[in-house]
Formats: sequence, structure tokens, C-alpha cells
Amino acid sequence: MLLLGFGCGLPFILAGSTLGIWLRRSGYDLTIIGYLSWATLFYTLKFLWAPWLDRRPLPWLSRLGLRRSWLLCAQSSVAAALLLLAMLGPEAGPVLLAVALAFLAFAGATQDVVVDAYRIEAAPVEAQGTLAAAYTLGYRLALLTGGAGTLYLAAVAGWPEAYGAMAALMLLPMVATLLAREPERPRMLSAEEARSYIRPFAAFVGERGLGLVIALIAFIGLYKLPDQVLGVVAGPFYVDMGFSDPEIATVSKVYGVWIGIAGAFLGGFAVQFLGLRSSLITAALAIAVSNLLFLVMSAYPGALWTFVLAISGDNLAQGFGGTVLVAFLSALVDRRYSATHYALLSALANLPGKLVGGFSGRIVEASSFGFFFAASSLAVVPALLLLAWLWPRLFRSA
Repeated sequence: MLLLGFGCGLPFILAGSTLGIWLRRSGYDLTIIGYLSWATLFYTLKFLWAPWLDRRPLPWLSRLGLRRSWLLCAQSSVAAALLLLAMLGPEAGPVLLAVALAFLAFAGATQDVVVDAYRIEAAPVEAQGTLAAAYTLGYRLALLTGGAGTLYLAAVAGWPEAYGAMAALMLLPMVATLLAREPERPRMLSAEEARSYIRPFAAFVGERGLGLVIALIAFIGLYKLPDQVLGVVAGPFYVDMGFSDPEIATVSKVYGVWIGIAGAFLGGFAVQFLGLRSSLITAALAIAVSNLLFLVMSAYPGALWTFVLAISGDNLAQGFGGTVLVAFLSALVDRRYSATHYALLSALANLPGKLVGGFSGRIVEASSFGFFFAASSLAVVPALLLLAWLWPRLFRSA
């Protein structure tokens, strides 16, 4: 699970912020970088083809079994997509890059789905905590490797070589897949059971009403909006501020990861001792204020202390807010359909920000980074107003 988690984290970071830095170094404008981020929407929409992955193994890899056949196919596809990006490079143009990036995101999202299923089926319930911890550690190591490691390599060997090295690292999860045992194959679903999949979705809307569900989706989208729109242009912004790849790697990808972990633990304590509603309000305000720290950074280009200040505030707030959001979504699900409801809510939570985030580069080009950071912070106002309206309707006993 450590190696499978590593394989899942690597394409995610390489298709996101790391690629944005490479494109900005190569002269791409922010508008194109923003539009290219839409190619990674597969990560948000992976629940759409997940049922297919439960049905049958790949014919040419059927000897490996249901889970391992799809795993090996997805992992080898991730490696091929990374090699394709290394060979094409920004010089290939945005259209070919978008195709390669979509291929990488689709393969990476497919890998995520199968790894989750494998983890659940491969061990009893009492072992799931250990497996989840190993997966999370592997994922975090991949974020460090694909973020900081790629930037360090790019500084000494070049970007194509760095992405080629990351493609080679996908051999590690592929070997893990070949050496792992195939879990017992789940029973095929009958037609009646397959039709019953719509019941969790119908139950979620039926218990609350369509209007309340739409308002809930709007709140979650606004809550995550400052983070998601910033994520698209953050790497190019660091480049424009005059920081070198090793500086970006050290401050944003190494130091920032640990600050984010600290924020996540702080969010857990807040939910326990302050309560969910107070923690949500605190998180929303912290995320908004943290975006304003980038205004300070833009006022002092190249000043390392402003970079550290902005990353400290942003990653602490995002770690805090991420934990609080998980607790909030978990409180909304019906325990009869917990897995399905949570998957649906988490997908819907990410979709609005992903869609709007594609325009973030265009907004910056048409105005400035300063205007963009200030405007993104204002999303907290309608988010808090929606929360005030939603809370007594979602939790009537509160």
C-alpha cells in the first residue's frame, strides 16, 4: 500500500502545480495554463466510470485478476503519459499538451479508484487503518518527490529529463502490483442490485429536497474556491516573482507540505473542541485571509521572507480547512450509503472550483495578481451567508 499510494500521488502533482511551473518557465501565458487545468477534470469525475472497473478484468491481463489487471494497466498508462509529456514538452503546443495531460489525468484517476477498491478488499476491517496510513504516507512521499524532486532535477538536468525520471519511478508501484496477491473477486452484481445503485443518490436528494442540495453544493464550492483557483496560478506566480526552481521546491513543496500537515492536525483539534460550525467559520475566514498574504508577496518580488509568510499562512489554512470539510461532509452522509454519499459530495465539492479555476489565468491576464488574490478572498462572504442559512436546515437539532 505504501508503493501503491506513491503511484497515486505522483501523477496528481505532476499534472498540476509542477507542470504549471514548467509551462510558465517556457513562456506560456496564464490564460493557456488555466485552460489546460481543465484536462485534469478526470480526477473529479472518476466516480462516473468506477462502476465499470468493478465488472470485469482486462481480457489481455485476466490472469492477474480483476483488481491487479486494471492496476497494472493504469500504472503503465501513467508512466507512458509522463514519458509522452517529457518527449512533447511545452514546444508541442497547448493542443497536444492537453491531450497528453488528459491521458495522464484519466490514467491517474483510474489508478486511484482501483487502489481504493484493492485496499478495501485485500484486508479485513481491523487492518484498514494500517493500510490507509501506509497509503497516505506513500502519497505524501510522492507529493514531495513529484513536487520538490522534479524541481531540483529540472534545475540541474532539465525538465524533460525530470519528467522522464518520474516516469521511471512508476516502476515501483508496478512491481508492487505484480508481487501483490489478488483479493477475492467480488460477486458480480445482479440486474436488480445494479439498479439499486440509484437509491443512495435518490435518498440524498429526497431527504433534503433539490433546493437545499443545490445550496449545499454552492456553499461547498465557494468554501473551496479560494484554494482551487489559487492552485492553478500559484506555480506561475512564484516564477513571476523571480524565485528559482530550487527555492520554489524548498519553500512550497518541502516546507509547505509539513505546514499543511500541521494545519490538518489543528483542524482535527478544532472540530473536537470548538465544534463543527465554529470550525467551519474559522476555516473559511482563515482561507480568505491566507489568500491576502499573497498580496504582500506580490508587493515584494523576490523577497524570500514574503514567500515563506504566504506559504505558511496558505498551507496552514488549507490543511485546517481540509480536515474541517471532511468532518462536515462526513456529518451529512446517510450511514446506510456512507461510501456513495461521501464520494458524491467530495466530487461535487471539487467540481465548481475546478471549472472556475480554468479561468483564473485569464482573470490575472486581464487584471493583475493583486486583484485576483483580493477577489478570490471575497468568496468567503457568500459562503458564510449560505452557511448561516443552511445550518439549521441541515442539522435541525443544532
